[in-house]
Amino acid sequence: MSWHPFLLSLQVTLCATIGILLIGLGLALFLARTQFAGKTMVETVINLPLVLPPTVVGYYLLILLGRDGLARLTGVNILFTWQAAVVAAIIVALPLMVQSAKAAIANVDPTLESAARTLGSTELEIIWRITLPLARRGILAGLVLGSARALGEFGATLMIAGNIPGVTQTAPLAIYDAVQAGRYADANGMVLLLTALSFASLLAVNRMQPRAETRHHA
Repeated sequence: MSWHPFLLSLQVTLCATIGILLIGLGLALFLARTQFAGKTMVETVINLPLVLPPTVVGYYLLILLGRDGLARLTGVNILFTWQAAVVAAIIVALPLMVQSAKAAIANVDPTLESAARTLGSTELEIIWRITLPLARRGILAGLVLGSARALGEFGATLMIAGNIPGVTQTAPLAIYDAVQAGRYADANGMVLLLTALSFASLLAVNRMQPRAETRHHA
């Protein structure tokens, strides 16, 4: 079994996790703390990757990043590179992070934030010292689920990064190739690795839930 697809998947997932955290947390804070016309529409667009076929998401990204989109505006074309796989992973995993973090932030007692304002704290200080610490379990749960989703991304990655061995072939794509070629021993190894990582991710999320519920009832 070649380790390159698995190591590339870890590289893509690590980079995607950073993007999921920064973009997802920013969106979650914005959606949880503001009211504006069209908010429901924005939330619907963010959640679309959860219900759209991955190939449809990949097609939209292909148009957005291609020669008539971002490549024309910036002169930079990342299609069929591992960076494109990172973009695909972020887009498909972002809804999980936003939903979980937004719910956790919305459940923070607003009176605590109001008390901090009366004591002269700035909005950034309130977010950093009160909102995020109190919502940390939901934020971490969303981040872990998003990372696990990024690790297993297949369809959108295939559309915009391709399946180039040694360049853009991630573990899910390598599994598909191995099965198509009848190399079941290779497929079994990667399947077991991804299953173990996914199981560990879900176990970590499930361990967070009872603690949060216990603290809430206490």
